[in-house]
Amino acid sequence: MRFAIRGALRLGLLLATAWLAAEGAATAQPNAPITRDLAGAKDHPLVPRYEGSLIIGYKTDRFAEVDIPMGPSVDPGVEKRHFQRVDAVEGARTRLLYIAPLERTSLEVIRNYKEALLAGGFKPLFECNRDTCGDSPERPFLEFNASRRLSATQVMEYAFSAGVVDPRMLVVKLDRPQGTMHVIVFAAYQENVASKAASNRVAVFVDIVESGTMEKRMVTVQAPEMATNLSREGKQAIYGIYFDFDKADIKPESKPQLEEMAKLMQANPALKVYIVGHTDNQGALDYNVGLSQRRAEAVARALATQHGIAASRMTARGLGPLAPVTSNATEDGRAKNRRVELVQQ
Repeated sequence: MRFAIRGALRLGLLLATAWLAAEGAATAQPNAPITRDLAGAKDHPLVPRYEGSLIIGYKTDRFAEVDIPMGPSVDPGVEKRHFQRVDAVEGARTRLLYIAPLERTSLEVIRNYKEALLAGGFKPLFECNRDTCGDSPERPFLEFNASRRLSATQVMEYAFSAGVVDPRMLVVKLDRPQGTMHVIVFAAYQENVASKAASNRVAVFVDIVESGTMEKRMVTVQAPEMATNLSREGKQAIYGIYFDFDKADIKPESKPQLEEMAKLMQANPALKVYIVGHTDNQGALDYNVGLSQRRAEAVARALATQHGIAASRMTARGLGPLAPVTSNATEDGRAKNRRVELVQQ
């Protein structure tokens, strides 16, 4: 087996234009020989690399939303390529882009990944090769998914940019007490229009998502503090209301914050509020505005039906990404922008 297991396992998937903003350029001169890993990059401790591979793209996110491919790529039209079925997961994310040694095939590489991952306790979820991967399986990532796009250097950005042959994908998961781990591995022989050194060999994209790893830094805001802030500033940001990914279903762990909001309304019977939903800027504007409206309505409905607050005292509005509290350039910033606000009427 050609795997040099440097720690253990890792997650993967995607193609060349994946959002791997790297910590240092893969190489200052794109056509110079690639002889070592990208500065600052490292293997994930649970996912080994194929022996002799070098890292040319690397990015980590403390918390992200990721679509896990569970079916082949389909092409219903320009800018609409997608995977037939995906599972949406959230968690800490690591993305790695490798180039394999010369004269290795994608079959050899993906078989080694599969053997190493299954030996490490991972369970297969989806696997495809060549035609069974669908229409140009790299393209939903390369062209139409900004969250996966490589951008630090052209060497990263243009992996899988031409001559893609023999694509193969493997999706696995590992159930752990601290949360499920998903790994996507996409491998194909390819050309890189920005770099001869990264061309005419197999490139491997690995995308790893570890669920259950979000830092709970937003504490429940107590009713007296909300009353003070509403009186002083006219609004109160709420981060203790949690929703299922891409849905308006309020999670059970939101109960403490809903109870404090109800206490606020009960202690101030003349108070009327706007309940305003906010999102980050990931995704289409109209969709995010609609999602934030549904979430705001869900909060108002929960306060009315579960806590007896008169519906006439609450007006739900969704602003999507239109009123951020900070930049959306980082995951920390996007987390702060995803919120519910109480605004005094």
